[in-house]
Amino acid sequence: MYKNFKKKMSTVNPTMLLRDETVLPTNEVIKKVLGEELFGVYSGLITSFTSELDLEPQWRYYNDGKAWLCKVVYRKKTILWLSLWQDCIKTSFYFTEKTLPGIMNLDIHPSIKEQTGNAAHIGKLIPLILDISRSEQLNNLKKIIQYKKESK
Repeated sequence: MYKNFKKKMSTVNPTMLLRDETVLPTNEVIKKVLGEELFGVYSGLITSFTSELDLEPQWRYYNDGKAWLCKVVYRKKTILWLSLWQDCIKTSFYFTEKTLPGIMNLDIHPSIKEQTGNAAHIGKLIPLILDISRSEQLNNLKKIIQYKKESK
């Protein structure tokens, strides 16, 4: 009974990982904090970023959020932000009113479109946040990345 309760609680309030500024986010550290299964998803994601999508992941510690975040760039353009959580890998994109309609035209899961359409604006930006926990979710992510790379 308590195992299920704890599991449910952790999904309600997931914990952000990589909070220690002195511990660099190496593959060994990331594997240890994510666990074998989620690290496999992370590895596939990073491999896809670098070899397939021509993206460059850049890990950096941010004092304002007191955590390591990965800025993923294409040339000089920020495509997405990546953070590691107890039960998922969060990817955050930011779009404008001008680029938002293109998301709605992509062949991605309808729930992503709905979530993005209902998202509260942050200034002039509209966030699109995906919680990645399975390799099957990478297809939607790749389509959004490709669109973000091509949009101005």
